[in-house]
Amino acid sequence: MKGYRRYFLNKLLWFLVTFLFAFLLNFILPRLMPGDPVAAIVARFAQGMTNATGVQAIYEQYTELFGTNRTMIEQFFIYLRNVFDGNFGFSFSQYPRTVSDVIKSSIGWTLALQFPAIIVGWILGNTLGALAAYLKGNFDRILLPVSIFLSSLPAFGMAVIFLVVFGAILKWLPTSGGYGYDLLPSFSWTFIWSVIVHYQLPFWSIVGIAIGGQAIGMRSMSIYELNADYVKYSRFLGIKDWKIIGYVFRNAMLPQVTGLALSIGTMVGGALVAEIIFSYPGLGSTILTAVMGGDYPLISGTTLIVTIMVLSATFIIEILYGFIDPRIKAAQAD
Repeated sequence: MKGYRRYFLNKLLWFLVTFLFAFLLNFILPRLMPGDPVAAIVARFAQGMTNATGVQAIYEQYTELFGTNRTMIEQFFIYLRNVFDGNFGFSFSQYPRTVSDVIKSSIGWTLALQFPAIIVGWILGNTLGALAAYLKGNFDRILLPVSIFLSSLPAFGMAVIFLVVFGAILKWLPTSGGYGYDLLPSFSWTFIWSVIVHYQLPFWSIVGIAIGGQAIGMRSMSIYELNADYVKYSRFLGIKDWKIIGYVFRNAMLPQVTGLALSIGTMVGGALVAEIIFSYPGLGSTILTAVMGGDYPLISGTTLIVTIMVLSATFIIEILYGFIDPRIKAAQAD
């Protein structure tokens, strides 16, 4: 127990140090982008104005509001205060909305799309990979090249294939949006059904990519474990095969669980491609809009969420490893 406590505190220290540096980078890097986003806002609000003094007054008002006329140190403390307030400040591109308001309106779409797709792809991929390693034969010979093909496709490639085949050619499913453009969000069956139908193409394009990589990884780890000495020795002792297979796939699952945690942690980044291609109203599209508009607060807010998700997923899985894998406990006890 003492060794595991030392292991936990070491991981917690690295988590805090990494988060601190990531927090600083989330603030600094967006502000190094070229251009003046405040000037774009002023141009939008001052359309039709011919008085240069009035335009200058509007510009100064907004630079004071957003704090862009302050030094970098002062801007950092403003950013820090906005983070602790929970609103992350005002969004440049969607003023007067706060960053938290923009994120709230889009993150639900991303979680509803990405999380189930990652889980379904992980389960199907690992099941197929384990069956391929155990059954071998024709099942393995068919699954392996298919999995390699799926895993080698970029995310946008799978999305485009689904869009063209099922959307443009067969016309089975709509190709863009989170729901029909003629509908307003409500709890009516018409709206819910529209959301379900629009959900299919982006969902299965993400599942398709996930299956290939998971199947290859699980197949390789299962083959390695099936040929390990403890399996041969257990069979020599007459232990039932189903019991041996349980230990085999438990050991083979460890790297796959890590992959699952990282996939969940980086789901927002993975949402970008699918959401852009299918015009899905999630956080990925919000990040792209923020980058193109030079929206510093919105970029910092969204990337901070991604950072926290990735670090938290990595930290949690490393802590769980201490319980799942007895070799870690033994190493820490020494």
